[in-house]
Amino acid sequence: MSAKAIKILVSLLSDEKLRKKIIILVLSIAFGFFYLLCLPVIIFSNLGTIDFQSADIDRSLFTEKEFMASLDSEQADKLNNMMRSGEAIESAMAEHGVPEQTIKAELIYVSFFDGVQNFDADAYACLFEEAVDDSDLINSINGNYGLEINFEDYLHTYTFVMNNTINPYMFSDTATKNSEDLTAWAYNAYESGWGYKAGFIGEKSVDDRLRYCDNAGLMIGYLNYDADSKNYGNSYGTLTYTEQGDLSTMPDVPGIGLFDGTNHGIYIGNGEVIYCDEGIGYVTRQNISDGVWSSWCTYEGISYPQVVQDTIDELSASAESSEIESVESEV
Repeated sequence: MSAKAIKILVSLLSDEKLRKKIIILVLSIAFGFFYLLCLPVIIFSNLGTIDFQSADIDRSLFTEKEFMASLDSEQADKLNNMMRSGEAIESAMAEHGVPEQTIKAELIYVSFFDGVQNFDADAYACLFEEAVDDSDLINSINGNYGLEINFEDYLHTYTFVMNNTINPYMFSDTATKNSEDLTAWAYNAYESGWGYKAGFIGEKSVDDRLRYCDNAGLMIGYLNYDADSKNYGNSYGTLTYTEQGDLSTMPDVPGIGLFDGTNHGIYIGNGEVIYCDEGIGYVTRQNISDGVWSSWCTYEGISYPQVVQDTIDELSASAESSEIESVESEV
């Protein structure tokens, strides 16, 4: 965790009474932006010694209104400035077509920008829009703002924060279960460092509070996740799929399933697949050509673009034609 991020928020955590209130807010996720920013600070500032179950803590009192009333003017100003910055970044990221990177942008800002003057959220969002990957992004931010962000420090902090939430900005359509959002779901699981654990679908383990899924659970988790309530349902207990053809017939549509006879993966475009691997113990990403993927499939409950259905119809018609030709040749 960056020392600068701790310095920004540590004044808000300076006394035990206030720390308890903040921790209760974190546990109840009272308001998301503050939760996401404070969680790493709480974990890495040795605040775990506080008894969450202490009888003298009345959790019902710790609403956002009560919390804000407990801050002095300096603390309130700091928190309000953070909230305003977060809102400006969120708006700019949406305008530049990269809303799924909003949490990343907010976290980098809060962690490393305490000395930056005259911050402009629009110019900042441009860097995310133009970056090829995270390494390129950090280099660009360092160059534009005269910072010295260490990529590994950023990566560890970002992965930790993302593992503690489901990115609310990644969905294109929360009213349906679709291939585009399945792709985003898979990428989020990979970027957030989900581990492998049998029977899990993306929820946190009570043992270490980290997120896990198994191979089929990566897809089942998306099917069961309600983005509005931020909870998992139980509509899908198993993964139902239909193999459509070998890889040579697969349309280039992210969100299509890949199958190797045992394991499933989600095609994310550019010849790459994301899947949860029991052998290595986490969600991973690879070139399709580096694996043993043999067929492509569609999943029950997922809607796909028309080109996918057109390809399925063409394959079906071709198979029927081949059967007719085979019967005629036998006659």
